[in-house]
Amino acid sequence: AYMLKYDSTHGQFKGDIKVLADGLEVNGKKVKFYTERDPANIPWAESEAYYVVESTGVFTTTEKAKAHLKGGAKKVVISAPSADAPMYVMGVNNETYTGDVDVISNASCTTNCLAPLAEVINDEFTIIKGLMTTIHSYTATQKTVDGPSAKDWRGGRTAAQNIIPSSTGAAKAVGKVIPVLNGKLTGMSMRVPTANVSVVDLTVRIEKGASYDEIKAVIKKAADGPLKGILAYTEDDVVSTDMNGDNHSSIFDAKAGISLNA
Repeated sequence: AYMLKYDSTHGQFKGDIKVLADGLEVNGKKVKFYTERDPANIPWAESEAYYVVESTGVFTTTEKAKAHLKGGAKKVVISAPSADAPMYVMGVNNETYTGDVDVISNASCTTNCLAPLAEVINDEFTIIKGLMTTIHSYTATQKTVDGPSAKDWRGGRTAAQNIIPSSTGAAKAVGKVIPVLNGKLTGMSMRVPTANVSVVDLTVRIEKGASYDEIKAVIKKAADGPLKGILAYTEDDVVSTDMNGDNHSSIFDAKAGISLNA
């Protein structure tokens, strides 16, 4: 209840929260909770849960996430990249889901930002090659003070004082949800000392020549049309905190882009 009511990034929850013997009551609605370490022991059938969002970051393979089905859940959505679960990104390939798969992945936040933009550009201009850099807020896996991190020594350095180069599979994951871009995109990450809101910097070579104004117009048309609510377009002089709490997957900052062949 405390963590739901008080949030350092999104502020204080203004609704009513009550602690019950077996759950919470939020704005008059009861929310049941469990304290099981093994997902297979959670009796989802008791609460008639059909869909389960697996967001622990621990059970990210199909086999591990399927443990939720043993308790009565019917479908599992992994809120992270998965090594083997089919990946779906809203606005990109979600309409290809047929319902016969019990466990799917919603990919990463970076892939959800990159994929809609890449698809719009590719559909209109055809991407030959692309390089993505994400300037990414620190995450829970990083450290508040320097510590050991044998697999990634730079990742063990304090998050609040450093810009930390890191790897990311987000760009390559786009090829899984947009097959025509498979092998055409790659990228890296820079972890920076901000609490929330990250940037994707995408540089592409396109087959069909276009000015930056033409590219902006195509993206704006998509944001106002088929991708409304998923892709946003802005020409305001915004900074990262202005996007805190925004529910779009991707926000195209028109004033932050340039053309190499202007």
